Formats: sequence, C-alpha cells, structure tokens
Amino acid sequence: DRPQSAPHRAYIAFRYAHPLTEETLDAMAADGVERVVAFSQFPQWSCATSGSSLNELWRQVERLGYASRFQWSIIDSFAIHDAYVDALAACVRRGLESIPDAEARRGALLLFSAHSLPIDAVNRGDPYPGQIAATVSRVMARLGHSHRHQISYQSRVGPVQWLGPYTDRVVQALGARGERALVVVPVAFTTDHIETLSEIDIELREEATAAGIRYFARSPMFNDMPAFSEALARIVGEHLDAGVACSAQYTL
Repeated sequence: DRPQSAPHRAYIAFRYAHPLTEETLDAMAADGVERVVAFSQFPQWSCATSGSSLNELWRQVERLGYASRFQWSIIDSFAIHDAYVDALAACVRRGLESIPDAEARRGALLLFSAHSLPIDAVNRGDPYPGQIAATVSRVMARLGHSHRHQISYQSRVGPVQWLGPYTDRVVQALGARGERALVVVPVAFTTDHIETLSEIDIELREEATAAGIRYFARSPMFNDMPAFSEALARIVGEHLDAGVACSAQYTL
C-alpha cells in the first residue's frame, strides 16, 4: 500500500504478442498516465532480454512522439532481492516435495537451468551469468545448502556458440554417473511457457529417463503465486522510495 503515490495501475507490454509495446504506450497516453516505472520481468539482466525489451520501448516512445509525454524510471533487474529469492526458494522446496521417495528426495541434485546466451555477448561483458550465479547462491543459502546443486543453460539455437554447460548434456552426464533424483529449477523465468512446459517437462524428462534418472521433478513457476506478487509489489515500492531513475548498472 502506497497512498503517497496512488493511484496505481499496471500495464503489460510484449515484444511479440499482444498487447505490443506500442499498443500499451497508446493505452497509457489515452488513460492520462504521467509517471511510469518500466519493470522488466526478467529477474537477471542481459542485453539480449531486458536490454532488448527496453531498447524496443525507447524506439516506440520516439516513434510515437511520446518522448516528453511520460516521466520514466526503470527497474532493470531483481536477481538478489530478498523477496524474489524467498519466493524462488519456496518453489524449490515444492519441487523437492514432489519426489515421492524420502531417501531420493534427500539425495536429489538441484539443477538450476537458465536460458542460454550467445557466448559473444558474454565476452562483451554481459552481466547475466554473474547475476544467475548470484541468484543461485542466495537461494541455496535460504535452503541451508541442504542439497547439491549445479547451474546449466538451455534453449540454445542456431550455429553460434552458446553459454554452457548445456542443460540436456548435463542431465545425460548426471544419469551416466548414477544420479537417481533430479529437480530442475528454471531460474531465469517467472511464468510457465514453452521452455518449461515443453522443453523441460517433456523433452528433458524423456532425456533424464533415458539416462537412467529414476526421479525427475521440476520446481513450479511463480505464475500467480501470492508470494511472487508480493515480491513484485515490494520491489516497486522500494524503487519508488529510492527516487532513482535507474540502477548504476543500467547506465553501462
């Protein structure tokens, strides 16, 4: 609750689905909005995700003649925010609880799987791998380092080299060394979509079974989880209280 900045209204903008960025900008202008917080829903910053989306936002602002229409500030990442980390740790616990065998559950390995990134972007200094590692470190601390864990990267496409290790190959190697139980944690996503429902739940599960892993689970996504909604509200509230236009990192 923030009566000092009320009323509040949320708008959604997508790059490749409706409502598109330009449609949302037109809607905000029609509603008389003046103050806008651009809040990327990618927890970890990358030039290929948050950066690309914000660049599209600024292109459309200029194209539509809204350069002086809105007062902007930006939340560009929330990779180590306490409320986000707490919500993700709760999801991991639920993933572990879905393994029916108690002994297997105690010995399960947590595989934090993030969307990969072309290695050229990493070599240019993209902070994404470091922010992924920071998120995982905070989550494991919340869990009391109760289980072994690894980080891997999924969803590579095309002939270019991508950041690894690759999730599918890691799962094959885990099966080859005799791991019985695996919980995959989609660390760079906030809602279910093709990379969780198909790539992990169907394709990766099949690979895990073929590799000899008996218990395969995935931690649930936030979707409409109240703790995540509350985390987003806290992040926005703290951003407004700070009175800054953007993080120092964004200026790079």
